[in-house]
Amino acid sequence: MTRTSFHLKGNYAPVADELTAFDLPVTGAIPPELTGWYLRNGPNPRDESAHWFTGDGMIHGVRLENGRAAWYRNRWVRTRSFEDPSMRLRGPDGSRDLTASLANTHVVNHAGRTLALVESSLPYEVTHELETVGPYDFHGKLHTAMTAHPKICPETGELHFFGYDVREPYVTYHRADAAGELQLSRPIDVPGPTMMHDFTLTSRHVVFLDLPVVFDGARDGMPYHWDAGYGARIGVLSREDPHGEVRWFTVDPCYVFHTLNAHEAGETIVLHVVRYAHLWWPGHEDAPSTLWRWTIDLRAGTVREEQLDDRPCEFPRIDDRLAGLDVRYGHVTAGDALVRYDLHAGGSAAHTFTEGRTPGEAVFAPPNWLITYVYDRARDSSDLVILDATDLRAPVATVALPSRVPAGFHGNWIADGHPGA
Repeated sequence: MTRTSFHLKGNYAPVADELTAFDLPVTGAIPPELTGWYLRNGPNPRDESAHWFTGDGMIHGVRLENGRAAWYRNRWVRTRSFEDPSMRLRGPDGSRDLTASLANTHVVNHAGRTLALVESSLPYEVTHELETVGPYDFHGKLHTAMTAHPKICPETGELHFFGYDVREPYVTYHRADAAGELQLSRPIDVPGPTMMHDFTLTSRHVVFLDLPVVFDGARDGMPYHWDAGYGARIGVLSREDPHGEVRWFTVDPCYVFHTLNAHEAGETIVLHVVRYAHLWWPGHEDAPSTLWRWTIDLRAGTVREEQLDDRPCEFPRIDDRLAGLDVRYGHVTAGDALVRYDLHAGGSAAHTFTEGRTPGEAVFAPPNWLITYVYDRARDSSDLVILDATDLRAPVATVALPSRVPAGFHGNWIADGHPGA
């Protein structure tokens, strides 16, 4: 009996068509200040794929303006490997080709460009109408892949990011100024080809995660596995001395796909992450991911590790205008619920969707809105749902979409008036 992989059935299954629909039906009232684009990326393979993470990237977008849902579009990111699938990560001669990209993980906007990202390759620029412009290498200055989780400093407008590789240097840190000019590239010394998916930023430091999921070219699907002997540590680099030494702090072995935020607290750094006890460990069932707080004591050289909740969750997000600062609230997706954590006072509030309705990542849109796609199993279709982040009891607006939006990864709200919008 043939068994279909989970990522090819249910709401993980790809959709076949690129659609455009206008004047979408709305239940409730869209806040009139929400004028802009909600764009979300995710895998949508055209053919059988070995792993959920390796499908072709498709962006699903909704345009909101003046209290109405003006349009919905979904488009594949037409990368070099989309046009020629034989070129996945490699060129015709077998060499690494950073333009041979899946572009399936995130969408960010910085310095007038909207970029579709995947951590194995260069970004691809797209328009807000979701047409592909082409690969972007910061005017020839970027020579590594780019993480799908760059950070924009709200105080300087700088874009901080890194790229990792299976060859030395395994990790390279980059910084672009507010105008998008790449100003800095420097290697970060790690002992092996670690899968560094995310990192974070404070007002004074860049924080790296060197964790024991490492490259394994013999594996099918995702070529990474848990290495119990690799160790786990947090690296801290001063933003004032970006060419200086990275200080490393040991933590218990674990894996982190996504950070929530980090901030300075005197001589400590407080870091919130969604933590797995282990991941892709042969012979072991994958552990659930939960919210943790790490407090890094820069004087003592120690880390206090605390689990904040036992509720499995993923896709942590904050108000990005406060990235790297002492933000009070963080949001996660926990099965059929969106959860708002009070990081100062403790405790949480949640909106649990009705049976058969499943949310994806919830993105914060100023001043106090959460936006997410929600799959409705009974209709086998999806909605865009807007909630008041300060009162999660009921959605303020639900926009019916003309198609199912498959389970995917990350996106952003890009407001009119945002640089480049």
